[in-house]
Amino acid sequence: MALPALTLSQRAQALEKALAVRRERADLLVALKSGALTLPALLAREDDVVGKLRVRRLLESLPGIGTIRAGQLLTDLDISDRRRVQGLGAKQRARLLTLFRTTD
Repeated sequence: MALPALTLSQRAQALEKALAVRRERADLLVALKSGALTLPALLAREDDVVGKLRVRRLLESLPGIGTIRAGQLLTDLDISDRRRVQGLGAKQRARLLTLFRTTD
């Protein structure tokens, strides 16, 4: 199936929309890294900005979690390296939230 041909203005609008989504996603990851946003609050969002985020990138944005640790966590949680947040099953999401439960 071929992609529809876009006019220059339609293409420019699509690029602006994609850039805005990327910026919002980056802002969320920075807020998560700084501790201003918690993992349960982020996972509670049901929009495409969070849904299309890869779980590995989400884990790497948590404080104290790097590339190696994120890979180990994905293996331990039985989550594919390529899985996006919207594709997490109920049990996977519950295990992820249990593992990173905030203690107040």
